[in-house]
Amino acid sequence: MVERGLHVCSSVIASQLDVHARYGGVVPELASREHLRAIVPVVRQALVDARTNYSELSAIAVTSGPGLVGSLLVGVTYAKALCLATGLPLIGVNHVEGHIHSVLIENHGVQFPALALVVSGGHTHLFSVEQLGSYKLLGKTRDDAAGEAYDKVAKLLGFGYPGGPVLDQLASFGNPDAVKFKPVRIRGSELDFSFSGLKTAVLRWTENSDIAAEIEGRKQNTNRSLEGWLRVTPQRTLDLIASFQKTVVEELLRRALLSADQIGAESILITGGVAANRGLRAAAAQTNGFQFYFPSNHLATDNAAMIAAAAFPKWERGDFAGFDLKPQAGLVLA
Repeated sequence: MVERGLHVCSSVIASQLDVHARYGGVVPELASREHLRAIVPVVRQALVDARTNYSELSAIAVTSGPGLVGSLLVGVTYAKALCLATGLPLIGVNHVEGHIHSVLIENHGVQFPALALVVSGGHTHLFSVEQLGSYKLLGKTRDDAAGEAYDKVAKLLGFGYPGGPVLDQLASFGNPDAVKFKPVRIRGSELDFSFSGLKTAVLRWTENSDIAAEIEGRKQNTNRSLEGWLRVTPQRTLDLIASFQKTVVEELLRRALLSADQIGAESILITGGVAANRGLRAAAAQTNGFQFYFPSNHLATDNAAMIAAAAFPKWERGDFAGFDLKPQAGLVLA
């Protein structure tokens, strides 16, 4: 529940990480089933936490895309049912726009135009934000998203899923200059990203370093605390992880800064699950010339509060959806 797009009255999140971890990644069918199982109790708890009821609400917002179509369908269908039962207007929200608003919930002094870097397991996009509701795509990944690259490298090294946060923790114990990765060169737009080559370079390093037994040892590791991972990860692998993280962060910030210069941005917003990465935050803090804004960690990953926040400007201008609203897996923010 969010009041006037700025104040979070309640935020309830039902995590599916444990469900998908045993399969090494997100299983779409399981994701939609878990959404179906959790959606009713989550909405009820959000009302309880906010100490409110449907009669005090102004509208119901729902993610209409992009994302897994089965999961989107659960949310859209339930939102329509609630609107039909309560008479409240329905607002469809782009998931990526929600991530941008997750920064604005807590940072009310953001100056526009702004450059938004949305970086997660499913997205690595650069947007020019002239003002709220006005977006222009400047660059995007041509293959793996940054968060996806983290998870794939973590799985390759035997850390399991989700591995991005584990690599972020371990990176501080390694030498970021130990492994030299070649800079990414992309034909065409200089603002596009590519992380598949970096992922392949990590694979080649593991093959040349003959660490199959080490990787298998981590797969069997039952102590998933930081101390547990450190006990089964030699220094050379910690150096690899630190070098991998440094390369990803440099690629993200280099293009973000280039984009911000091109559009004359006053601010840079970094959001999405990877915005919680400590290496990325630390590097941004040491970068001069722009004011960087990040969401709190609990708002960086997917959450309903950011969708409600993004819905408020739409509510103000009466931009409501009809009951013909359909989930769109490839919905584009424009």
